[in-house]
Amino acid sequence: MVDTGRRRRWSEDEKLKIVLESLQAPRQVAATARRYGVSRSLLLRWRRSFRPEPKDAADQPGFVPAVVVAESGPMPCPVAPSSSGGSIEIEFSAGARMRITGTVDAATLKAAVAALADGRPR
Repeated sequence: MVDTGRRRRWSEDEKLKIVLESLQAPRQVAATARRYGVSRSLLLRWRRSFRPEPKDAADQPGFVPAVVVAESGPMPCPVAPSSSGGSIEIEFSAGARMRITGTVDAATLKAAVAALADGRPR
C-alpha cells in the first residue's frame, strides 16, 4: 500500500463545482473549504484561476495627469496623441460637461474651456 499523504487530485470539474458553491452566498469560503477538506488559501487560488481574464490593460480607460498653469506662464508642450485617438471629459462646477475626442489644437480647447467656465459664449 502506498501512502500518498493528504495530497489529493481534484479534476477541473470538481474544482469548478467547489468554487461555484463558495460563490453562492457571502462569507462562504471558509465553510466550503471545511466541507471539502481543502484550505481556504487553496480555494481562493481556485477562485482566482476561474475568474475571467481581464482585458488588455492598454484597452482599459485610465486617468491622465492634468497640468494647470498660470495664465501668464508658458504653455506646457502637448502630449503626442496616441494612434487610437483618446478622449477627455471635463465636468465644470456649474454642471456643464465637455467631452473632447481625438486631437484638438490648444487655442480651440482653451477658448472652449474658458467659455464653459464663464458660462457665456465667446
